[in-house]
Amino acid sequence: MLKALGQPRADDDDWERKLELLGEARPAVASFTFGCPDRSVIEALQWNEIAVWITVTNPDEAVQARHAGADAIVVQGVEAGGHRGGFRDDPEESDLGLLALLRVVASRVPLPLIASGGIADGAAVAAVLCAGAAAAQIGTALMLAPEAGTPEAHREQLRKSAPTRLTRAFTGRTARGIVNRFMVEHGEGAPAGYPEIHHVTSPLRAAARRRGDADAINLWAGQAHELAQELPAGEIVRRLGAEARAVLAEVGRRLDPGR
Repeated sequence: MLKALGQPRADDDDWERKLELLGEARPAVASFTFGCPDRSVIEALQWNEIAVWITVTNPDEAVQARHAGADAIVVQGVEAGGHRGGFRDDPEESDLGLLALLRVVASRVPLPLIASGGIADGAAVAAVLCAGAAAAQIGTALMLAPEAGTPEAHREQLRKSAPTRLTRAFTGRTARGIVNRFMVEHGEGAPAGYPEIHHVTSPLRAAARRRGDADAINLWAGQAHELAQELPAGEIVRRLGAEARAVLAEVGRRLDPGR
């Protein structure tokens, strides 16, 4: 197994080149995680008519993002699968559930909020809209779609009613995934060292994916992963929208039964 390990190294993941590509492609939105870009970066993107969204995991980060010039805030609750997207890798400072976090951020920051974390059906979309979100962002809910590049070993685990947990074991940065042997054996005391740990474990995880070993790969998943549907991505989005509208209409009838 030691031969399968990579070398720890730090890099910026081609940050400057990615900014260049954004300027060339000029998408409608550029969304950032793992920190808040400098105001100069944000203003350069906005000059190219690119809206800047910044992911936060606590209210203080949302205030910082607003002051930096963000157009919208992606509010990521602790339920979310995959990496925590906040500015610092400190799970104790970003353990708020999505609904509570939305309400606190909404009270501090007058910007559009995009809700993220544990949203996998229309009722959850309706809930975050009622809690002040302008939109819902989904991730795990799309991982069983045929368009997703999810390995089969990962897909099999997503279909199960399995617990998830936050861990640094795979990449050196806190992320939520389905509990497996690697997480149990290496999670306790795993260092905060992203991207160094990511590069160390990357070859090992790639080999495990090739042989279909679900106990040695990062099974990123949100807490509501068992609600994921095996449908085309477009149909999933349309279904969630239709379900949300139906739920909101039903709630309206309950609140105003004489309507």
